[in-house]
Amino acid sequence: MESIFLAFLPGGTEIFVILFVVLLLFGGKKIPELMRGVGKGIKEFNSARATIESEIKEGMREADKKEIKE
Repeated sequence: MESIFLAFLPGGTEIFVILFVVLLLFGGKKIPELMRGVGKGIKEFNSARATIESEIKEGMREADKKEIKE
């Protein structure tokens, strides 16, 4: 099953081509700005994920406490 997913990952040549196309599209000066935006997006996503995860765990704890009381 894992080998099926690994077949769709880009290899060394594909990564090089993708990076070259990005460099052509955005230019050398825009890439750091683009990467900062990507980094901020990832940071916000992880923060939201952690918040949702903690809310779910808290809800599960409350449900367990409610079951114990009954």
